Amino acid sequence: MRWGGSWRTCFLLALHLVAASAQGEVFEEELTLRPLRDGKLEARFSFATLLKGATPRNPGALTVDDEAQHYTLFPLALGQILREHAVTELHLTLNAGKWNYDHWGYPEEPGVGTGAELWVWMADTSPSSVDQRWQGLRHSLAGLFCASLGHLDDQRTTSPALTFQPEGSLPNFTHPHQLRHATLPSEHVCTENLTPFLKLLPCKSLSGIASLLNPHRLFDADWHGLGVHVRYRQDAGVEVRLAFQAVFDPVRYSHDRRRDWSLRSVFDRTIERACPVARSSVVRIELPSETSYVMSPGPTDVVDNVATFAIDSGKEALDISMQWPGEGSFEYQDTSKAPPLTDISVRRNLEGTGQAEARLTLEVANNLPIQVSAGYLESMPWHLQFYLHTLRAHVDGAPRDDLVNIISYSPPVPHSRPALLQAVLTLPPHATLHLTMDVSKPFLRYTEHPPDAQRGWDLPPAVVVPFAFGDPLSTNGTAANEPPSGSLRTQQRALAQGRRPRRMYTPVMLVDLATPDFSMPYNVIIMSCTLIALIFGSVFNLLTRRFVVVEVDPRPEKQAATDDAQ
Repeated sequence: MRWGGSWRTCFLLALHLVAASAQGEVFEEELTLRPLRDGKLEARFSFATLLKGATPRNPGALTVDDEAQHYTLFPLALGQILREHAVTELHLTLNAGKWNYDHWGYPEEPGVGTGAELWVWMADTSPSSVDQRWQGLRHSLAGLFCASLGHLDDQRTTSPALTFQPEGSLPNFTHPHQLRHATLPSEHVCTENLTPFLKLLPCKSLSGIASLLNPHRLFDADWHGLGVHVRYRQDAGVEVRLAFQAVFDPVRYSHDRRRDWSLRSVFDRTIERACPVARSSVVRIELPSETSYVMSPGPTDVVDNVATFAIDSGKEALDISMQWPGEGSFEYQDTSKAPPLTDISVRRNLEGTGQAEARLTLEVANNLPIQVSAGYLESMPWHLQFYLHTLRAHVDGAPRDDLVNIISYSPPVPHSRPALLQAVLTLPPHATLHLTMDVSKPFLRYTEHPPDAQRGWDLPPAVVVPFAFGDPLSTNGTAANEPPSGSLRTQQRALAQGRRPRRMYTPVMLVDLATPDFSMPYNVIIMSCTLIALIFGSVFNLLTRRFVVVEVDPRPEKQAATDDAQ
């Protein structure tokens, strides 16, 4: 009895210690489902952990030992990396596929560029510079997430501070903060990245919303990507948010070509139980505009056309479904005639068939009846060099030199630094801005080509950020030099309100560079090995064999056989 009571006391004491330490940490999980107009379903998983009262490490104190950090819900492996390199804000995304802005609208997570993207804000200091810590951070994250982030070297690193503003607060350290940004479009997300991602969660994938993260279904989606976001909230603490986003096609999973879906049909799983350490665990569904659907079970609450399901430990397994009973097989709409779902539409191409010169074209269409100002970022490896003096802008075939304002341009340095172009574009109402610029393709060393050199090089996506809405240049039915009427001005002001800057990524491009004849080394190797084998074989035979004179009997064979018989 004495030992049993002591064991029970120690167990209760340990529970109280864990509960006391967890009071400074808050974990929340959320799943947002949004049916799309083309029959697809967007799913966004969000797992946020807040370390209350915490502040980023001051880089000036890197020379002394860091204070002890005791984490209960906060991911320890990621927290050690943040403290070791004194990172204030971090954003890492790994995506596969092409996000269709015109048909899917704006994503819940803005970082949807194909491949790997990493950008951080760090304070500069003299003992350890930002570049040194940036290098160590890349390799640490590469080992943590099993990704090729170590290839984000100086040849891919830029500082586009105008486009990537901090999403949190920056502490008032002695030294100013600096931005480091790099992309690797050839990197894709797969199962080996998802496994360490799940290990950072308090409940892993055993319970809660994370139990729906089935890799067999996630990586079969039309588009999928994961993200890790760390920011400092001045009045709250340090927040780490792990996100996974995917676009599924229920029509492809259905045998009768219907767009009905459920958690079981999409993820092949249901939510069996809630995560015990989560303060809130909810599933939100953005309801479609049409009312011909049936959803079961009933939601906990419906606010602003968003249904909310609260996950409770005492309830049964949750399997949400949405059906369209009066609809047969789903018929895809003619997307060419459907209006785009975003304020602007962006397309980028690389024209030209030669291996020395090409032309970069960018088309930005303004879908609003008001003028839009957008930031344009082009971060290009030195494999493609810009001729900035050839930059031309056209609207409806007419040249316009007043619509492009170059903010900054850093020319590339071969084998050292990429090119960085930041500009502000002015988009007239309901017009399309065409930008053209000549580029050159340099010759690479034969050791710089990838193993699949004949495939080409992946170029990172461009980023366009609309940040100002209003001040129409002209309106329908109104002359360009005539001010709009009062009702029209009120309508335009209403369109401009409530809009916030959102990053938009263009698809990656594939460039064909001059490739040497890699078959020649193999021919030389084969010929050299053949000559060496012939010469070595002959010399070896001369050195190791002994030559002797063999006397042959000149008598015929029959006579010799007779003599032997006698």
